[in-house]
Amino acid sequence: MTFAVVGAGQRGFGYGGWIAGHPDRGRVVAVAEPRAYQREELARRHGVPPERAFGSWQELAAAPRLADAAIVTTQDSDHVGPAITLADNGYHLMVEKPLAPTEAECAELVAAVVEAGVLFAVCHVLRYRPYTRLVKGLVDAGRIGDVMSVQHLEPVGHWHYAHSYVRGNWRRSDTASFMLLAKSGHDIDWLRHIVGRPIERVSSFGSLSHFRRSNQPAGAADRCVSCAVEPDCAYSAPRLYLGMLRAGRTGWPVSVITDDVSESGVAAALRDGPYGRCVYACDNDVVDHQVVALEFGGGVTGTFTMTAFTPHLDRHTQLFGTRGYLDGDGERVTLHDFVTGEVSTHEVPSAGHDADATHGGGDAGLLDAFTTAVATGDPAHILSGPAESLESHLAVFAAERARLSGTVEQVHDFGQR
Repeated sequence: MTFAVVGAGQRGFGYGGWIAGHPDRGRVVAVAEPRAYQREELARRHGVPPERAFGSWQELAAAPRLADAAIVTTQDSDHVGPAITLADNGYHLMVEKPLAPTEAECAELVAAVVEAGVLFAVCHVLRYRPYTRLVKGLVDAGRIGDVMSVQHLEPVGHWHYAHSYVRGNWRRSDTASFMLLAKSGHDIDWLRHIVGRPIERVSSFGSLSHFRRSNQPAGAADRCVSCAVEPDCAYSAPRLYLGMLRAGRTGWPVSVITDDVSESGVAAALRDGPYGRCVYACDNDVVDHQVVALEFGGGVTGTFTMTAFTPHLDRHTQLFGTRGYLDGDGERVTLHDFVTGEVSTHEVPSAGHDADATHGGGDAGLLDAFTTAVATGDPAHILSGPAESLESHLAVFAAERARLSGTVEQVHDFGQR
């Protein structure tokens, strides 16, 4: 099976890495990326010839079809154009989430893919984790009876939030998307998958409270390298990036801030680039904490919390059922049976995927499923079809409307809206 990678950022390189590690399953034969270094590096890693390394997705789309499938990992606001055009050209599609920053564009993309008749997978990678299969299997087997309520925490992590959502590419809703869509669309979709019922109503509260100019400490500078209070700051860029580098970690997030991952290269990036800015002196506007209340079909209730103010941990979920209680932390599940009184612990099986890999094996699981679907022509391997993927996006948009307006919002389909 052959792939074209559209967007050679962290996600493009990550998915490409799985393909390179499974040469019996597929190979990358074309790349589209405007940044020369990233385009040439991805092409080099996969042996893509210069004539198939394009400076834009438009150039790729203008060529005769070069691959069985395209993986679209451009920035959030630039998914629709390449996805629709490449679907029309017959490419099966795997598109990074979120599909687009507006409801209308999400609906347009999904409608175009359905019309083109190609296989389509949204990168809701949490559905493909071995951990998810364990939780879903226990719930579907009736081990806790009927699900009545769910409580789910996404602990983004203080340094991860500062890296991506204060200093980084997803810091502003006008250039990327709002926080719930950019980061937590994974989680809202995951909850819909686990509960197995559509989300019907939502309300939400949250704000950007901490990472603001008004909270900058007295005597602080606008760049960490020249800041007198940097040694005592929880969000010190030199401590984060140089500390990781000195520990031998040259991949994400260090590789995001510079192509030169030497100590001098990282120091220069902190001195001159966006990742060396004081977290209280950036142009960010996305929320740093948010709570969403959800009502699923059948009256099942749920809460979702996203917060920056944690260590960098895995998600934590509690499911409350009529016959039992389930507590999961990404590595294991503890199940309390109300009938027998038994408390059992279930470890997450690897199922052939590295549990330490990106998203707990979810990236590998997605590529495995999508590759199998295209190779066999069977969409059943893809765990969220176009309609359900659009549905979970619309729930996220409804939650953001609720946060901004202080209302309880119905989650209608786009045609109703």
